[in-house]
Parts: sequence; structure tokens; C-alpha cells
Amino acid sequence: MSTPIHRTSTRQSAAVLTSAQQRREGSRTGSTSARSTEHALLAMQSRAGNRATTAAVQRARDTARDPARDTERDRAAENGGASAGAKKNYRDRIAALLDRFKKNLEPIDTFIKGFQTPTNAAFTQQAAVSANEGLKHSAAASGTSAASGNLLTEAAGTVVSGMDAYKNMKDAKKHETGANHHTAKKKAKTKGADAVVGAANSGSYSAAIAKEVTKVQKAADAAVASEASGIASASIGAIKGMRSAFRVGGAARKYKEVKNLGDPHVVHAGSLARLNESREQAGWAAAEAYVALDAYWGHEGQERLELVSEAIDAAWEAMGEARDAAESLQRAEKDVEKLSTVQGYAKKKQLTKMGKETVSGGGESTKAAAGIVTAVAAGTVGLASNPVGWGLAGAGAGLVLGVTMYKALRAATKRYEEVHHPERWAPKGETPEEAASRKESLKHALKFWKKVSKGERQAMAREIYALAAGPDISGSGSTTAEMRESARSLLIALKSGPAKHKLEPEAWVETLNDPAKTGDWIQEIAEQLASG
Repeated sequence: MSTPIHRTSTRQSAAVLTSAQQRREGSRTGSTSARSTEHALLAMQSRAGNRATTAAVQRARDTARDPARDTERDRAAENGGASAGAKKNYRDRIAALLDRFKKNLEPIDTFIKGFQTPTNAAFTQQAAVSANEGLKHSAAASGTSAASGNLLTEAAGTVVSGMDAYKNMKDAKKHETGANHHTAKKKAKTKGADAVVGAANSGSYSAAIAKEVTKVQKAADAAVASEASGIASASIGAIKGMRSAFRVGGAARKYKEVKNLGDPHVVHAGSLARLNESREQAGWAAAEAYVALDAYWGHEGQERLELVSEAIDAAWEAMGEARDAAESLQRAEKDVEKLSTVQGYAKKKQLTKMGKETVSGGGESTKAAAGIVTAVAAGTVGLASNPVGWGLAGAGAGLVLGVTMYKALRAATKRYEEVHHPERWAPKGETPEEAASRKESLKHALKFWKKVSKGERQAMAREIYALAAGPDISGSGSTTAEMRESARSLLIALKSGPAKHKLEPEAWVETLNDPAKTGDWIQEIAEQLASG
């Protein structure tokens, strides 16, 4: 990665100008408030945020040219549609660049939301209580920097979500039915909603910037700006809280539907019992054939050899039937264990999603309450100086930060396992990649912009598909009809049934038995395991 080029900006931030002005005022008046710990901390927050944002922009520029994307562009040109391919590639490059830029900003945004913003609110409260105008203005300057960072991240995310929604809408129209259609349609709805919420949130951050700027400039309409910011913050917090509630409801319904399928060990107890009975009967038949063979060995007469030959053939055939019956029972028992494992995993994923969305929704609702308190306080004590306001803001930010850190830690752990233990979730029948060293695995784990492509969820999706697929799919020919039906019921519970794919049941079953659609099905199942 190239070294960032440091330039002297001709447009200094409001935080730097305010700090310089306060130092001059402090030197003239002899006041010690400008050199206080609070001022130093707030100035450090602003400078750190500005430097981190500049570094994120530089990283996004340095990674704009990706050899993999260049190869795709060259391949598209070689295949013919040069003009259409170039336009599509150009659009994809822009989307990829914006997505990378947004992901580089997300750690900064997390720091701002979880630490800088609540700290600013606390200093604002302290300044209001102590009537310290210098501290009040420093907190406002730091708040301006924080809201600007939030706005930059949110705006980039809104554009990326909008482009993803448009792309998936086109894909859904292109694939009128099947797994590809459902996956694209679901993503289009999700990304479209993300774009709408992101646009509203960008407006809220813009109002927050206006509020802080009015405090820095000591404007007469500062109370009005604070009230507008509080209302905007409360509105977006309520919207996000309701969205989390809907997601919790969706995950709860999916969990209930999977649970209603029952324990595979109980559901298939009768089938296993019948297979075990067939194995026992085949074993007895083989034993009887060997008893008959022993009897013919002691028979005397010209027909002795003929009888022994027939007995050997009968014993061999009986042994083959006994072996086949034992193998059928063993495969069925393994399939029951697999089905039990994937159903348990599906329920665990939905419970985890309910927990994360509940905490996240609680945090957003708390932030909405903080916005209401800020709006009410703006007309009385002014500018979020009410301790209830910043207390609620801090609590809400803490909840959201906790969920964000949990997600980041889980993703980093999965990325580490993906390269350090590639054999753990590698597809069966394929040679796993060479395991990376601990150092290289840690480096890969820190690449927060990369998604896990060879993890547990993908492995579980392959297991579900192998159980539900038809006999023409490699590795699925020996699955019993009862087991295949149960696996397909699981697909329906995961919202991947015929109705979701806009197919009749017979056509839906045919897609499961089509080797060309194997990859699409595995991707669809993996998506549905993660969503509510």
C-alpha cells in the first residue's frame, strides 16, 4: 500500500479553528480552562477522526485497481459485448470502490458512535452545569467532527445500498423463477430498505452538524437547531427500532417453523426401525444359508457338488443382501444425524439473530428517547444539557456498540478459521487448501472488508442441499425418500420453498435435481440460514 501524501489543507476544520481561537483567548485572559484535560481530549478526538478519515480515503484509492476486477474486464472484452461489458464493469468498479471506502470508514464510525458522541454529550452537560463557555464550544467543535464522520460513512453506505438494490432488482427480473430469483429479490428489498433508512439517517446527521455549528458560532437560533436535531434523531431511532422489531418477528417465525419439524431422531424412528428389521432379517437369512451350506458339505452322492455350488451362491447372495441392509441402515442413521445437526444450526442462527436485533433495537429506541429529551430540553435548559438526554444517548450507543463489536469479533474469528483450518469446513471430496500460518491467519482476520466464503454456514448449506437434492446429484442418490422429504420440509421452513421461488412443487423438485443449479441452491440456502 502506498504511503499517504500529506497536504496542508486550506480549509481547516471547525475543531482546529475553535481550538486556536480558544488558545488565543486563554493567553489574553490568563484563563486555565483552555488548557484543561477536557479541551485536550476533545481536540485529540477531532484530530484523530480527521486523520483516520484521510487514511481511509487513501486506502480506498490505493485499492481502486484490483487485478481480479481487471481480469474480469479483459475477459468480458474478449467474449464480445465490449460496450455493454465496459459499462457494467465501470458500474461494478464504482460500486466496489464505494463499498471498500465505506468498510474502511466503519471502524471510525464505530468509534465515533460508541465513544466520541457519548463523551461529547457528557462534556456538554458538564459545561452547562459549570457555565464553562470554552468547554461548551470545544464539545460542539468535537461534535461537529463526529457528526461529519457519521454523515460521510452513512452517505457512502446509502449509495452502495442503492446500487446493490438496483442491481438485484435487475437480477430478479432476469431470473423470473428459482433460487436466483428469490435470492436477488430478497436482497433488493433489504438493500432498498437500507438505502431509505440510510438517506433518513444522513438527514439526521446533517441536522446534528447544523446543531453543533450553531453552538460553535453562538448563533441565536441554536435552540431551534438543537430541537430539529433531536426530532430527527428520535425519528430515525424509532424507525431503526421498529425495523429491528420486524426482524426479530421474522426470525422468531422461522425458528418456530423449523422447530415444528420435530426432532429427526423421533420423526424417523419408525423408518430406522424398519431398516433395522430388514438388516436383522437379512442377517438371519445369511446365517440360514451358511447352515444349509454346511449341511450340503456332508452330503454324499453324485449331486453333492451341484448342491454345494447352489448353496454357495445362495449364501453369497444372502451375505450381499445383509451387507446392503446394514449399509442402508448406517447411511440412514448418518443422514438423521446430519439433519438433526443442520436443524439445530438453523435454530441457533435464528436465536442469535433475535438476540442481536433485540439488543440493537433496544439501543436505537434508547437513542430515540435521548433525541426526544434533547428536543424538549432545547426549549428550556438548551442544547442537550439535560443529564437524562446524554445518559440515554450513552446507554443507547453502548448497546449498539456492543452488538457491533460482537459482530466484528465473530467475523474476525471466522476469517481466521477460514485460512488457518481450511479442512474444517471444506467440501467433501475436495482437497482443502494449505493451512496458513498463525501470522498470516491473523492478518486475514483483520481484513474486515472481506466476507467469509468457506465457513460453517456454507458447510451447513451444502449438507442441507445434499439431503434435499434429487438422485441425479452426486452424493444424494442413496438418500431415502423419507429423509429427502424431511430435508425439503426444512427448505420450506427456511423460506426457500416453491412459493418463494414462484414455481410449482414439481418444477421446484426438478431444480433440486439439476446439477447445473447446485451452486445457486447452496448460495440460496446459506442466505436463508443467515436471514430472518
